[in-house]
Amino acid sequence: MASLAGFTHRRALPADEDAIAALMELSISALLPAFLTPQQVALSRSIMGLDRQLIVDGTYFAVHDAASGQLVASGGWSPRATLYGGDHSTAQRNAALLKMGTDAARIRAMYTHPDFTRRGLGRYVLAICEGAARKAGFTRVELMATLAGEPLYRACGYEPIEHMISASAGGVDVPGLRMGKTI
Repeated sequence: MASLAGFTHRRALPADEDAIAALMELSISALLPAFLTPQQVALSRSIMGLDRQLIVDGTYFAVHDAASGQLVASGGWSPRATLYGGDHSTAQRNAALLKMGTDAARIRAMYTHPDFTRRGLGRYVLAICEGAARKAGFTRVELMATLAGEPLYRACGYEPIEHMISASAGGVDVPGLRMGKTI
């Protein structure tokens, strides 16, 4: 899928960081409560969010509504070992470069504006990221799925690898599912 009617994409730039962070917060606030308790949503904020390394690496994409120019989705891939987490979530971060052909590239930080869900944007961003990772020499991708994202990833051919707790504090756990796919 090289294009999606009515939408454009490009590599995210440092100038996009505020808009991306706002999109992420809106998506977390509006979409996660259908799957998590209020305490789990609050704890999710400790790990979810902007990872500027993806923008620096040129592997993060911004999707805009072609008519209005509004940022409606974002997501990326990474040749680095970090599986998930924003800049502020230091426990999961590992900037080591992965080995092409051996390791799985990472699909990272997928977010959609709540007013634009169910329009194919998740599949669109995944296709962009998978294509870029494949072009870079990777043959597999992995990601950490939230409960909200799991149905999309399954529908796009991702298979479960491991059920995990992506965050835990004060007796509250946030479930996650590490998933993978051959590309």
